Amino acid sequence: MKLIDTTNMCSHLQRKLFAENGEYCAIREQIETDPTLTAVVRSRQLHIYRDGKKILVLAGKSAPKIIREDTLTELL
Repeated sequence: MKLIDTTNMCSHLQRKLFAENGEYCAIREQIETDPTLTAVVRSRQLHIYRDGKKILVLAGKSAPKIIREDTLTELL
C-alpha cells in the first residue's frame, strides 16, 4: 500500500481525498492499491500517472483536469 504525501498539498484537496465521504476518496483508494499508479504533489495539486504517463490532475477548488482517458477518470 502506497501513502500519498500531503506535504504542500492544498487543504481543500486534502479534505476531498481523505474525508470519509470525500469526492476523491475512491480515487485515493485506487492510488494506494494499484501498483501502476503514482501520485505526485506539484503546485499544491495532485498529479496522477499510470505507467509514467500523466492521466489526471486534481486541484482543491477547481475542476479535475483529465489528461488521458483512463479507468481512474471514470471514478469522477
